[in-house]
Amino acid sequence: MPADKLTDPEAIGGVLPIGEVLGPAALAHVAADDFRPSAYAEWRVEELPAGHADLDALEQAAGAEDAGEAGLAEITSPAFVLRVHGQVVAAAGYRAWPSSTAHLSVLTSPAWRRKGLARKTGSAAVRYALAQGLLPQWRAQIPASRKAAVALGFSELGCQLSIQLV
Repeated sequence: MPADKLTDPEAIGGVLPIGEVLGPAALAHVAADDFRPSAYAEWRVEELPAGHADLDALEQAAGAEDAGEAGLAEITSPAFVLRVHGQVVAAAGYRAWPSSTAHLSVLTSPAWRRKGLARKTGSAAVRYALAQGLLPQWRAQIPASRKAAVALGFSELGCQLSIQLV
């Protein structure tokens, strides 16, 4: 199979019995020297422990598909959140992966998207990961998420498709 088809679910489904599919998505990484922190000073980022109950309302507002894709429930770092009227409207954190990788999870409530909040919370999570000596990794399917990663200095280095065989 040609390399450009290895992240095409239909092409893979033609040669393997696949069930659940996640992706395809772009994978991007940022080194400390390339990191460009968010400059949105008007938003104050708050730090919460992973699994904090205030993240539940954000996941419900985003819907099961977006919440599952973001993976906030799996983070091992603190959650970096933004609130409006006491409600968490955006959050980011990461799950520690092998090889000192910090796999980022970023989620913004649908009503608050396109306001730079993913960059702001993502920036806080990246700063924290770099301080821990980890390599931040951003996985993005939608163009807005890819744009947020690039704005923070991430470089796309490949694509990923996860499949479950049946």
